[in-house]
Amino acid sequence: MLDNLTQRLAKVVKTMRGEARLTESNTAEMLREVRMALLEADVALPAVRELIARVKEKALGEDVIGSLTPGQALVGVVQKELASVIGADLGENASELNFATQPPAIILMAGLQGAGKTTTVGKLALYLREKKKKKVLTVSADVYRPAAIGQLETVTAQAGADFFPTTINDKPVDIALAALDWAKKHHHEVLIIDTAGRLGIDEAMMQEIAAVHAAVKPIETLFVVDAMLGQDAVNTAKAFNDALPLTGVVLTKLDGDSRGGAALSVRHVTGKPIKFAGVSEKLDGLEAFDATRMANRILGMGDILALVESAQKGMDIEAAKGLAEKIKVGGKFDMNDFKAQLAQMKNMGSLSSLMDKLPAQFQQAASGANMDNAEKQMRRMEGIINSMTPLERAKPDLIKASRKRRIAAGAGVQIQEVNRMLAQFDQMQSMMKKLKGGGMMKMMRGLKGMMR
Repeated sequence: MLDNLTQRLAKVVKTMRGEARLTESNTAEMLREVRMALLEADVALPAVRELIARVKEKALGEDVIGSLTPGQALVGVVQKELASVIGADLGENASELNFATQPPAIILMAGLQGAGKTTTVGKLALYLREKKKKKVLTVSADVYRPAAIGQLETVTAQAGADFFPTTINDKPVDIALAALDWAKKHHHEVLIIDTAGRLGIDEAMMQEIAAVHAAVKPIETLFVVDAMLGQDAVNTAKAFNDALPLTGVVLTKLDGDSRGGAALSVRHVTGKPIKFAGVSEKLDGLEAFDATRMANRILGMGDILALVESAQKGMDIEAAKGLAEKIKVGGKFDMNDFKAQLAQMKNMGSLSSLMDKLPAQFQQAASGANMDNAEKQMRRMEGIINSMTPLERAKPDLIKASRKRRIAAGAGVQIQEVNRMLAQFDQMQSMMKKLKGGGMMKMMRGLKGMMR
């Protein structure tokens, strides 16, 4: 959604050169570019006005120091104020959930149908269980969508949390109270209540959610909103904020084309902190919201911390140590090792989501690459390796013409694809050979030089 802003800022950085200070005249063009990009991204006009006013106030008279050009200095101001508008001004702990209550701490989830509310409940249950070590119970008070209760039961089981069963004949308030009683008796620390959504805002829905809220008095009331809604996010956020004492916002589907546009609008309208962001369809695709990092991603500066976290999450440290030790003592990198590397890449998430966390210049360099096609090729490579015998995986040198034909037939691919995969394996094997002895130190020195 905000790719346009990244491109416009890059253009202005190139054109603003040779001046020692940021003045009203040399910032006017850039502020116009920022304003247009935000409006084109369907960010609410009041949010745009506030951001532009804050940037203008902070930028005027700013000295351009060191090797910065006026354009670069102004991007720095935009980044700082953008982060502040999204929520950095609320402090480091703004995205933290409040558990300062007699257990169970009740979290009420509200939002429109299709925002990803039920899936987010499962993601939040997993997050609280793994990151906060909480005993979690979930319950569905959505008695209107027949599949909602079954869907929540499924995602709760996948998250390893407990589920309180209900039926569509129960009343939402009765469901919430029964689940609360069960949670108390079975010593659950957190109860997450999934409420009914609608395709649009209506009075009956708002009254029902308000009644559930009054009955259980949750410590957290989270508004779940689709980040791709754009301007519509403002209207729904305002309606829910008027009906309920919201404590925070969860932005879903940030892995789509949104790049965080709704974050500006929703935070501005509700005045409430954005607590979580849904960054992938996987159950572990929920992150605690960080305003500074989101501002970096919006401005095309990337989110290298998130990229590192994805790598750490997907990497099997023990397996990596084992491979390093094997290579060190002279062992050969084989097809089993190659397959393990492919599996670890898959665990890091989709290639497109990883690319989204890189700075804009890297994304532009790879703009011609088809990430979906690259992922498809990875799956085919795995299929080819799976068609090999254990002996062939351990000793790839044995794979000659007749074996290649059999492997291709087993994997359902052309023999050319088997040849291509073997060539890629040879490149990987050659690289691994170089890491023996002092090769690792040489590679690290090379990387250090590149970073300089």
